[in-house]
Amino acid sequence: MKLQIMEKNKILKYGIYLVSIVGIITCFALLFPPVRQSIIERVGQIRHKEILSVQEWSNTLLSYALGGIFFILVLNYCFITVRGREHVLRITDEIKACWGEIDRHSFVKPILLMFGIYLLSILTLIRANFLYLDDITRTISGYRGWYEWSRYVSEFFSIFIQGDFHLTDISPLPQLLAILFLAIGSVLSVYVLNAGKITISGLLASIPLGISPYMLSCLAFKYDSPHMALSILASILPFLFLARKKAFVFVSVISLLIMCMTYQAASGIFLLITLVLGFSDWNKKRKTNREILLFFGQTVLSYCMAMVIFKLFLMRPYSTYVSNAMLPVPQMFSGMLTNLQTYVNIITDDYGFIWKALIGIVFCFFIAKSVFTSAQNKVVSFISAIILLSLLFILSYGVYIVLEHPLFEPRALYGFGVLLAITGIDVVSGFNKAAKIFTLALSWSFFIFAFSYGNALADQLRYANFRITILLHDLSALYPDKDKVENKISVQLKNTIGFTPAVKNIAKHNPVIYKLIPQMMTENNPWFDFYDFEYFNYTPANSINLEMYKKTGETYVDFNTLNLPVVVETYYHTIKSDGMRVLVELSEGKQ
Repeated sequence: MKLQIMEKNKILKYGIYLVSIVGIITCFALLFPPVRQSIIERVGQIRHKEILSVQEWSNTLLSYALGGIFFILVLNYCFITVRGREHVLRITDEIKACWGEIDRHSFVKPILLMFGIYLLSILTLIRANFLYLDDITRTISGYRGWYEWSRYVSEFFSIFIQGDFHLTDISPLPQLLAILFLAIGSVLSVYVLNAGKITISGLLASIPLGISPYMLSCLAFKYDSPHMALSILASILPFLFLARKKAFVFVSVISLLIMCMTYQAASGIFLLITLVLGFSDWNKKRKTNREILLFFGQTVLSYCMAMVIFKLFLMRPYSTYVSNAMLPVPQMFSGMLTNLQTYVNIITDDYGFIWKALIGIVFCFFIAKSVFTSAQNKVVSFISAIILLSLLFILSYGVYIVLEHPLFEPRALYGFGVLLAITGIDVVSGFNKAAKIFTLALSWSFFIFAFSYGNALADQLRYANFRITILLHDLSALYPDKDKVENKISVQLKNTIGFTPAVKNIAKHNPVIYKLIPQMMTENNPWFDFYDFEYFNYTPANSINLEMYKKTGETYVDFNTLNLPVVVETYYHTIKSDGMRVLVELSEGKQ
């Protein structure tokens, strides 16, 4: 037996040596600019197009090389050196001990319950069968491309889900996986925040984690939704290992890296749970100040380690409609205030009166519970609870708060829903009935809105397909020979078709619906140019809009400036053309 173990260790050792040698040679080769240049040229040949951002690619390869060297050194330290092996064994033992102490069977029924709730809430969304933004081009061309945003886990996970390197529409499987991850995340959040107890009221209070209005935008994506949901689950998972320091730090770093490589909008969730747990222990004097500070130290260390590793070795710089560049240090404070103000304004504008009232009441109950159950000075506890809520709100936006040009689309704001879930779970745990009623009322309102959202998507899709059909009918009648070389035409859209009466009705009380439902026929929208034309097998020579021109570096000509003659005028659109260039002025119809 000992000989077999020694033989296995010897094989492992030499295997690591071999991998390390090959890896080091490869990484050091990438440090030289000519090598990186040749790789970039080869990638361009494979992709059958010239790579415009050569310097960006070169810098990315350099980061990968340095990251590879770092990883190889860590690997050798952990498995070759005596001290490294001791650390690995200690961490492994701690992870096994934590995992063994968890009653995992108690998770099964709650997960099934939450999965059923989330499944019921997105039935109308699944039925709508709506191609949401990126879904359009992924369905038409089958491309992945998540690596361009440093989402490598999403890249490989998509291959596993699809069972192929080429993407096809396999919905609703990805959305079912997404709500499974969210169901597990809800159960774990209740388990962690409620000291290992899972209650029905806690589970229902966690509903905003999975179906807040902003999270519904994520679930609308047929391809991206499981990756977005996984980012939430990865942020919660480390707290199962909180009882062991080394296991907690190790799992936290790995989980946070997974979060960064799936969807970075979840980057604040880990810190939200940390602050709530630390505040609860301090407020009820369950732990000493020293123990709480040590806990904060572990979480901050884990978070910083993960962010530094991601930033230095894994993150690809990008600057399109958003940027992942951090604010310059001199402008950090003012820039953060600007981003925060925008964040506040968006939520205030998006949420209706009833939602805002319920959220305000839940927050008041959170403060009240913190005071009434406090073992600290009541005044200090009151002030601390207000400060805590303020910090939680800021951190719910994650690292985006310190970026030069962060994303403010609904899909980037689901951290606010997680904040509502966390505070709701805390409020319904051991407090009065009124607190439970208002907290569960907020969950109910989101649950009902999910049905409205799915139906609104279906209604907007019906209307958009009708408008596209009559437009393509007129274009095909005007240019029946458009595919001949001498008759090639270019099409641009102007204005938009607007929203259906059903969507406008929802918006009267919930304005966020306007942001959750994309405009499917509108000017300068790259996604829906594909849908309006290619999806219906009508492809002009150039239906590319301004944003696409910016990417290709071509000269953009706005057909609206050409004073083209009117060739067709209807209630829904006016077509202007000189025979080669076509400008379609869309009308929103009767208001």
